Amino acid sequence: MINYKNYLFLFCFLVSFVAFGQNNLKKSKQSGRLIYSLECAECHEGDGKGMRGAIPPLANADYLMKDTDKGILAVLKGVSGRVKVNGINYYGTMVGLGKLSNKQVADVMNYIRNSWGNKGEIVKPEDIARLRKK
Repeated sequence: MINYKNYLFLFCFLVSFVAFGQNNLKKSKQSGRLIYSLECAECHEGDGKGMRGAIPPLANADYLMKDTDKGILAVLKGVSGRVKVNGINYYGTMVGLGKLSNKQVADVMNYIRNSWGNKGEIVKPEDIARLRKK
């Protein structure tokens, strides 16, 4: 005989675990949106589209979605020289935001990676701390 109480408990546990993760992402995105507006929107625009040929887009950007660590390092340490995003080469310099805390960088990454058509997994402050050492 199947013990439905065990299955019900497991189901409730899994649902609460998923909901907790989504709630964390929602809160992180809210904080990240403010950081984005203060630190990133001037160049990358409020809609994340950047300026074709001059400033790379963040919306639907393969550069950020293929390699999370590469995107985090770009935010932390900046980027200089050629960057290829969605098949288009961009040349220039982006100043790093290493002055931000690990949580702030994670929040802005979560906002960028989950806005304007992007859909990424949650970035945690621990991910930032690990890469900050590189």
